[in-house]
Order: sequence, then C-alpha cells, then structure tokens
Amino acid sequence: MKKQLHLKSILAVMLITFMIPYGYSQSTKLPKVVILATGGTIAGKGASETGSAYTSGQVTIESMIDAVPNIRKLANLSGEQLSNVGSQDMSVEIWLKLAKRINELLAGDVDGIVITHGTDTQEETAFFLNLVVKSDKPVVLTASMRPSSALSADGPLNLYNAVAVAANPEAKGRGIMVVINDKIFSAHSVTKVNTTNVDAFAAPMHGQLGDVNFGNVEFYHYPHGLHTTKSEFSVDGLKELPRVDIVYACADMSPDLIDIMVKAGAKGIVVAGVGDGNMTSTTLEAAKRATSKGIPVVRSSRLCEGAVLIHGEVDDAKYGTVASDELNPQKARVLLMMALLKKRSRENLQQLFLDY
Repeated sequence: MKKQLHLKSILAVMLITFMIPYGYSQSTKLPKVVILATGGTIAGKGASETGSAYTSGQVTIESMIDAVPNIRKLANLSGEQLSNVGSQDMSVEIWLKLAKRINELLAGDVDGIVITHGTDTQEETAFFLNLVVKSDKPVVLTASMRPSSALSADGPLNLYNAVAVAANPEAKGRGIMVVINDKIFSAHSVTKVNTTNVDAFAAPMHGQLGDVNFGNVEFYHYPHGLHTTKSEFSVDGLKELPRVDIVYACADMSPDLIDIMVKAGAKGIVVAGVGDGNMTSTTLEAAKRATSKGIPVVRSSRLCEGAVLIHGEVDDAKYGTVASDELNPQKARVLLMMALLKKRSRENLQQLFLDY
C-alpha cells in the first residue's frame, strides 16, 4: 500500500513537471504588465560604446524587452510603441495619447503599466499622469542616462526593476512612480539633478518612496499630495491644453518678458523665481498687470529644494500671484495647465498648489 502511494506521488510530480513546458507554467499566474514606449535615451544608440554622442529613440520596445534577461519571469509582458522621441520633444499631444491609453488599459485586466521615457522631461510626464490617471494600479516610468549601445548601459536593469515594481502588489495606490538607478520615486517629488550621471534623480523634499534591487522591491512610505483616483482632473474629451509659459528670474531681469508672454497668448505664467519665489520689483509689477487681466502668475523657485511661502517676501494678495508651495517651475506649469481648463479664483488656484 505504501509503495503504491509512493508511486502515485512520483507520477504526480512527473506529470506536473512535464506539463510545465506545454502551457501550464507559473507564468499563467504572473501579473499582466504592459510596457508603453515613448523613446528617450533608453531607446537610443550611439556610434561608439564609449562616446557621449547618440540619437534618442532608435530601438523598438520589442528589442528592448528581448535584451533584458529574465524579465518575462516577472510578469506577462506586452509592449506598445506610442512614440519614439527624445524627451526634449515630448509634447502635450503625446501626453494626452499616453494618459488615455493608460486609463483604457487599466480599466481592463492589465495589472500595471511601465513607460519608457527620456530623462529630460520625465518628471513632467510623470506629474501630468499623476493628475489624470484614473486607477490605483501601478504606473511606473523608467529611463536611462546611457544609450543602449553604451558601455555599462543602465537601461536594461532600470527596465527590469520598473517591471518588478509595476508587478508588485504593494505598489498599488502609490500614484505614478519613477524607477531609476535602483530607486523608486513619486511623481510629485522626483526631479532630475544631474546632466549625465546615472544617479541623476532625487526627491529633495520627501525622499524616495523605496528601493528596488534586481527586482526585489521595498517601499518606505506613500507619496505626498492628491493623485490619480483622488485627483479632480481628467483627460476625457481633451485635445489640447492651455498655453502656460515659464520665465526664469535672475538679477536685473527684464520685466517686459511677462508682458511679451501675455501678448503672445499665454493663458498662465510661472516664474522660476530666485530664493523664495522672488523677482525684481519691476517684474512684480508686470506680474500684477498680467493677473489684473485674468492671467494667473505662479511664483515657483529656481532652487531644487524648499517650498515657496504664501505671503512670504511677496504679498500675493496685492499682486494677485499664487505660491507654488513644493512644486518646481516645470511641475507648477503642468498643474496650472490643468487648472486653467475651467475658470478659477486666485484662492482656488492657491489651494490646488497646496493639495497637489
């Protein structure tokens, strides 16, 4: 009797073993993750493995996936090529296309999304998606600082880790994330801080959300601010966004820059101010002229750390301006673009910058 039971056990193990290669593998239970490719350095190629010159957006998503060992063990993967541009050429048109496709996919049986992107404007795309994606399923942007043809290219491991985060159940509800150089960042807090180093991203105000080492994910906390399912913003029916310009503050800056932006058709203006969102007294008067015409002016800072204070060195009520709180100029622009889709008071705009 014992011999019969032992024989049955051996046969059961053999049956399971032989069934695995014929469609019964554990991969049928893996999370479903879609990679949406937009281009960038991660899809770039150069003439030399050791040279700095390269062209972005040369490699297709299928080739990128195939170049990463064991990535298909993390998730049931598929890829779509939404665009193939350097992120300096990222556009509102691509943003809207990307957001609508993400919402469509996550409304179905897809468990997570990975987006390959260039590093230069990655934080802006991430923050835009943080405002308009309507799901708490993981959405992860990744990138690289070295092209695919470079010596010690960082793209393959970044992509591997991004898929691991998107497939991880603990990633749910953390908003849009950026995964690069073994670090997990929130869209609200992440910013690029170095031009060429592989450790080019940081979150000066709130720190990183977690770490991911060769696919092993560890989260520390949840992100700051409203996002995704709690955001009031939507891309439904949108074909364009209002024009918002950024002006960079400096010593003895020209006040007519704001007047020129207004004349050129800007619906909102962000000032990358010195220090606590400051600008010259003559530029403040130009800002007041703009706000008196119903064109919002947001005071941000050209510094990488610190919040711009309401009624700090600038009397915002007097000039009609809005303080960006923690948002840097490029993210302040994104929020203002979305906010201007409907008429708002200065006080309502100010509250948005505190909430998001």
